[in-house]
Formats: sequence, structure tokens, C-alpha cells
Amino acid sequence: LAAYANQDVPFERLVELLNPQRSLAYHPLFQVMLAFNNVGSVIDSGDVAELSGLTAEGLSPQTGAARFDLTFVLRESHEPDGIRLNGEVEYAIDLFDEATVRAMIERLVRLLTGAAANPDRPIGAVDLLDDAERQLVLDEWSHGVPAPEPATLPALFEAQVARTPDAVAVVSDGTTVSYADLNRRANHMAHHLIRRGVGTGRTVGVALNRSEHSIVIFLAIAKAGGIYLPLDPEHPVERIALMCRDTAPALLVTELCHFDALAAAVPDVPMLLLDDPETLDAVAGSPDTDPVDADRTEPLLVSSPAYIIYTSGSTGTPKGVVVEHRGIAALAAGHIAALDLGPDTRVFQAVAPTFDVAVADVVMALLSGAAVAPGPAGWGGDGDELAAAITAARATHVMMPASLLATVPEEAAPTLRYVVTGGEICPPEVVRRWSRGRRLINAYGPTETTVCATLSEPLEPGSPPAIGRPVPGVRVFVLDAGLSPVPVGVAGELYVSGSQVARGYVGRAG
Repeated sequence: LAAYANQDVPFERLVELLNPQRSLAYHPLFQVMLAFNNVGSVIDSGDVAELSGLTAEGLSPQTGAARFDLTFVLRESHEPDGIRLNGEVEYAIDLFDEATVRAMIERLVRLLTGAAANPDRPIGAVDLLDDAERQLVLDEWSHGVPAPEPATLPALFEAQVARTPDAVAVVSDGTTVSYADLNRRANHMAHHLIRRGVGTGRTVGVALNRSEHSIVIFLAIAKAGGIYLPLDPEHPVERIALMCRDTAPALLVTELCHFDALAAAVPDVPMLLLDDPETLDAVAGSPDTDPVDADRTEPLLVSSPAYIIYTSGSTGTPKGVVVEHRGIAALAAGHIAALDLGPDTRVFQAVAPTFDVAVADVVMALLSGAAVAPGPAGWGGDGDELAAAITAARATHVMMPASLLATVPEEAAPTLRYVVTGGEICPPEVVRRWSRGRRLINAYGPTETTVCATLSEPLEPGSPPAIGRPVPGVRVFVLDAGLSPVPVGVAGELYVSGSQVARGYVGRAG
């Protein structure tokens, strides 16, 4: 209304008063204009003026240049059956192609038609999608291949052990561990954990550096029915104490070198010191058979929690995300298919154990017959050192954030075939460097899913780093504020559903 009260102010005067920052890339005040002409004229009405001795014709002058990015012009005309709206759209061809603009026009017509048909309905409730587009975004684009039958991590791993007992499962500090040996060691530890009070649904904190021992413990906790809670011994003690208060672990597994700091941070949590001679003797004396439900306090189900990963806490207090076993089979299947994993491949574990990608590293390797190579303990973040460790392990696959990947000289890691990045936007320079001679995949997945929700096709230089398509067991939708799907090309929020979504936050059912 204030604009209408000042409609006679010349536009040039407005620009002069506001004095906006100028740019050759866009109009300084606005980029999209809607003009609604409801005052009829001779030319607008389509009538031809009758002049003595002359024939007059209405012409619309075309300059060949768009004044704004987009201009919508609508005109009223009075017809025998009512008022008709006619319109045209002028657009900058540097920004839009004809197909995009036609799609906008079709949606505008759909909006106006829907509003006229039901004027009492809120504008946001008018459906802008046609049947074909709705089919595209709700069906064809929303999900990947069907998920495999869910199973618990111990069942999946033990089945792989039966298939490839002699294959290399872990490569650590120049030593190798076979699948059969890794399973035996995990079984010894699982039975010992059960004797120490670990049962189905009980949390076990693990504060270890990356090594073959951390892999053994991860599997042993799952076999005992417990919930794996990774803790970084380098993190502030306040964060470790918060995580332990939240989850009330039945046990905290660590080493003598971290004992004093952890004992001060969480004095009420029982500890298991892996390198203590008494622990070594007790574990060695435990059975080496696969634990079964009769050994556990309760049956282990696909709905049982498998691990808890804490968010960074960048928006407040960190939250523990409880992830169930049901999503692990789909997580592994999606990565195995997309990354061509198998017995001749090795997955290098570059990220910290408190990052859920570390779980995916182990799962996709050990459920495909590949080997997992834990990164060097005490690694300080140097890219050359990381490249040397990847090469020494003869690793073929690695997953890490783009900011870490940018520090690694690509020519220094010649064994890599696949590089998966995620967690942040992948800059064009990283895409250019790492897409040559190998496949660079972009992954997306919040902590609140089983690690990963979508995987891209191999990225190519010059192309936007898309997040790709849903992995098995996941459906994704881009929705507006009213939870309706937005048209193609329109911004919205990404919603994830399916078996990969986590159970919830620890102690925060709401």
C-alpha cells in the first residue's frame, strides 16, 4: 500500500536516493519484475484504431535486450465470458534457457488456475507439479535400488568369514590379519566383554588410536550385543565426560597411556585396559566361538542399536545419534556396488574413529572381502605423511572430507582407485586434481542416517559436485515449508527416510 501511495515517484529518482552498490552482473535494486496492467488501452485490448484514410496496427517494440533477469507482464482484457489474463515473459538468455522459462510459465498458470478454482485454500497449498514431474520427484528420483534383507553386523561379518577365511582382513603397521584370525580374536574379546557385564543394548566406550585392536574391539562389541561408542582420547575431557553421562557405558575400553586422563574424566565408569597383562590373559582364555543369543543377555535383533556417534555440537550441546543394525547391510551393499569393492581392494581409514565414516570404512571393507587399513596412530594431519601411509598400505580406496583431501598430493598416492569425499562442499580445484586417473565420488549423509544417504556418479572437472542418488534403503525428497515436494530446480529442504535413518538421539526421544 505504501508503494501505491508513492507510485508517481520516478524510478530514476528512487535509484538516485537509494544509491545501491552497482554491478555489471545484476540490476542494483531487483532482478525479477512483475508488471500487472489492468488499465486497458487501444493496443492492449487488441482493437485497431480507425483513422480516416489510414490503417493502424498495434506493434510491441522489441529491443533484443532484457532489462532485468526476468520480467513477467500480465494484462487484463475483458471478454464476453469474463476477464482474461494474457502475458509474456522476457528473460536474460545468459541466465535462463527457454525450457526453464516455459516451466516457470506453466507453474504460474497452474498456480493461478488452482487459486481461482479454490480461492479459500492457502496459496502454499496449491500444487505446482504436473503429473509427470510429480512421478519424477516422488518415485524415479526419490529412491535407489531396493535394500538387501537386513541382518546384524555379526551375522554379516561371520558370513563373509565363511566365504573368505584366508583373505587379508586388516593391514596395520606392516602386519596382516586374515578374516579367520580376525574373527577368532573378536570372539575371544566378545566372550570376555560378556563376562564383564556387556550385554545387548549396553554401551561400550572405546578410547583407542586407530589400529588392528580398534577393529577387533568394534567387532567384539557387536558380537556381544553391545553398542559401540567411539571416544577420541585427544578430545577435551569435558566432551568425553558429557558423552559418558549421556550413555552410561557398562565399560570403557582403552590403553594404559590414556588411563589417568580418562579415570579423572569419568571416575565412575569401569575400565578395560587392553594392554594390561591380566586383560591379555583373560581374553586369551575366553572361547573363540561365535557368540550366539544364548551367550548374550538378550537376543541381538536388526532393531538393536549398533553404535552411537555424537554430533559436533556446532549448534549447541553435542547429541548422541543411536544407529541400529538394520541399516548396515544396505550401507555395505551400496558402497560395494558403487565403489567396486572386493578381495583385491584395500580401504584406508583416514578419519578419526569418532566420525561415522570410520564405521563405513570397516563395514564396506569387511563385508566385501576387502581389507581395511587403519591410518597411522598419532598422525598429525600432514598431507604428505597421509599419502605415504596410503601408499605403504597399498590402499585402493579412501574416504575423507574435501578439506583433508586438498592437503594430499594426488601424485603421491598412486595406488588409489576410488576417493570418496563428503561432509562439506568439494571445491572445483579438488575435483580437478582428484578426478584424473581415478574415480572421485561425492557422498552425502548426516550423522542421523547410517553414515550415508546418497552417492554421486564419478565427478568430472567443470561439473557441479552433485550429491548423487539415494543409496539402498533410502528415500530422499526436496520439500517446501508445508512438506510438499518442490518443482525441479526450486530450492527446498532435503528430507531423508527409510531403513537407514537412525533410531533417534540418546535421552532425547522428542
